[in-house]
Amino acid sequence: MSMSDNIPGTEVLPPLQVADGNSVAWDQQCDVLVVGWGAAGACAALEARAQGADVLIADRFTGGGASSKSGGVVYAGGGTRHQQAAGFNDSPQAMFDYLKHETQGVVSDDTLRRFCDDSVGNLEWLESHGVPYAHQMPPGGGKTSYPPDGYFLYYSGNELVPDHGGSLPASPRGHRTVGKGQGGAVLYAHLKAACLKAGVRPLLQAAARRLVIDPQGRVLGVEFWCIPEGSKEAQLHARLAARAERLQNFAPGYCNRLRQKVCQLERDLARPRRVRARNGVILSTGGFIFNRQMIQQHAPKFQRNFKVGATGCDGSGLRLGASVGGQGCGLERVSAWRFLNPPYSWHKGIVVNREGQRFCNEEVYGATLGQPLMEEQGGKAWLVLDAPLRKKAIREALFGGYWWFQSFPALALMLFNVRKGKSLNELATATSMDPTVLRASVLAANAAARGEAPDAFGKSEGGRQVLEQGPFYACDISVTNPVFPLGALSLGGLRVDELSGAVLDEQGQAIEGLYAAGRSALGIPSHLYISGLSLADCVFSGRRAGAAVARLQNQQPQTIQTLEMT
Repeated sequence: MSMSDNIPGTEVLPPLQVADGNSVAWDQQCDVLVVGWGAAGACAALEARAQGADVLIADRFTGGGASSKSGGVVYAGGGTRHQQAAGFNDSPQAMFDYLKHETQGVVSDDTLRRFCDDSVGNLEWLESHGVPYAHQMPPGGGKTSYPPDGYFLYYSGNELVPDHGGSLPASPRGHRTVGKGQGGAVLYAHLKAACLKAGVRPLLQAAARRLVIDPQGRVLGVEFWCIPEGSKEAQLHARLAARAERLQNFAPGYCNRLRQKVCQLERDLARPRRVRARNGVILSTGGFIFNRQMIQQHAPKFQRNFKVGATGCDGSGLRLGASVGGQGCGLERVSAWRFLNPPYSWHKGIVVNREGQRFCNEEVYGATLGQPLMEEQGGKAWLVLDAPLRKKAIREALFGGYWWFQSFPALALMLFNVRKGKSLNELATATSMDPTVLRASVLAANAAARGEAPDAFGKSEGGRQVLEQGPFYACDISVTNPVFPLGALSLGGLRVDELSGAVLDEQGQAIEGLYAAGRSALGIPSHLYISGLSLADCVFSGRRAGAAVARLQNQQPQTIQTLEMT
């Protein structure tokens, strides 16, 4: 890890214990305090506000987080009107059966079923706040890593992979927010506007440093450190932070230096502000992919990956929760993305490890392939193509109407960063693979393509192709290849009560006054990521936490009085 990659994040201090809520000089008060104004925080705030709570939402920057940088895809099914318009009769049961396979018990069956049963309603709830969706599907069956402009419904996971889809017919569930370019900014802009329209009060450029608790451990509020509002330094802080987010995909080293300047401004200029939360605090600050120390500790195999997220994904919510006894769970789970579609023809080749041994079904979703690549193969793998398949893939990358971030790396990989051999033996020599192992892998895949044997990894018949016309090519899809970045994001979070989002302690008891949502909480996407599942969980878990805290509205005054008299 280079020094420039060692980005200081939000400093989290031990909790401030006070005698009671009246013994602190609070700078502001509210019923519900949301920490982190991304999609999860916005959904929590909107739900709490709709139920009559006075809501304040704080953000270290100016809002958006990883959600605004995302593709704006929401995983929704069970029969949305857009699925129906596209000719698909999806059901909550079909959605449940598929996600049961993908989530592998990371949440209870009851929670997963609620997520599926509520999916149609949650998408309609987003639409009621102005977020637009549509039913147009991309050509070629709707399977891609991200659809081109003009297409807004697609298969965003492993629904079409035989071993993943379940017994009921597959349906596309990736609902891309309508708009030009990647839709995360569009989705977030509507949520932010909805929050302001609803009367949610924002507190910006405010980093949450510690929780305020009473002697019984109840969370009373948060101590923020804020850049002086309206100052030249606040403008510089916002400008540097925005530039770091905007250029992250092109110049990560430069952006890390910008983030160091941002952190220095916070250390030099920020001043404390304490906010009382009468009902509770909701943590929604995102994951921890930008916290290299946490990655080293919990997921060291992913240290070399390109970071997918935002500067605020530094684990501050997790660390705040842990400071009062919250338990992190699944922190070793990191999603690594190695997409082989587009170009569409790539998945008809085979992926092999450094020895030449095939280890996966090439049709699977990018994170399903990236997981074994990083955890089992040390981040090293090759995509093997023969001459006709490579030629076809190059044509697709040039003329297939793909996004630049899909076509440019694919072309660079096939044209400039490729190993070549007239025979498989020559290819093995060029890549330092074992020629016997590589040849056996290709012959076995060819036998499956001819229908002479089942495919060892369950690849569909349509995804198989005989590789026999040299020269043969090996494209380096390893984590170390700079022209083909292998992105990653963290999946684990604070363990929460699955009915309310309340943060749980080591004994499984709810920490009074503290909740979590989105990537700060263990949730639906915490085992394996598929496109749209994180934003869908932001809506599900955000609304869950917002509703739970708002329900305390009529109970809280009496509860607080009782606690403060003891």
